[in-house]
Amino acid sequence: HEREHDREISELIAKHKEEMETLRAELNKEQQHLLDELRQQMAATHKAEIEQAQLQSQTLHSLELEALRLSLNNMHTSQLELMQSNLTKEKETALVELREMLNDKRAQEVAILQSRHQMEWEKNKQQCLKEKEEL
Repeated sequence: HEREHDREISELIAKHKEEMETLRAELNKEQQHLLDELRQQMAATHKAEIEQAQLQSQTLHSLELEALRLSLNNMHTSQLELMQSNLTKEKETALVELREMLNDKRAQEVAILQSRHQMEWEKNKQQCLKEKEEL
């Protein structure tokens, strides 16, 4: 009876060891499966974070480029306005100089005409006096 009891205990111990090995194998398999899923989730999350960072970087780059474009456009507009102002001043200066030059030329022509007129008047006066004396 005692031997049979020892044999049953040995069988139970062997069966228990076998069940424990089976459970360990299943646990290891489940643990490996969970680790694989976790790795896949981490890889997917990492990829999504990288894509998000790239998108933010591209958006920031686009905003910086737009800001630079607007700044350059404003500078160009200011430069054009300054050039237009300078050209207007130069044109006004040139017109003033031209007006002065034309006024000087007119004054010279008037002086010449007055001088001729005076000479003609003197000549006519002399001729008139001469004719008067002859008469």
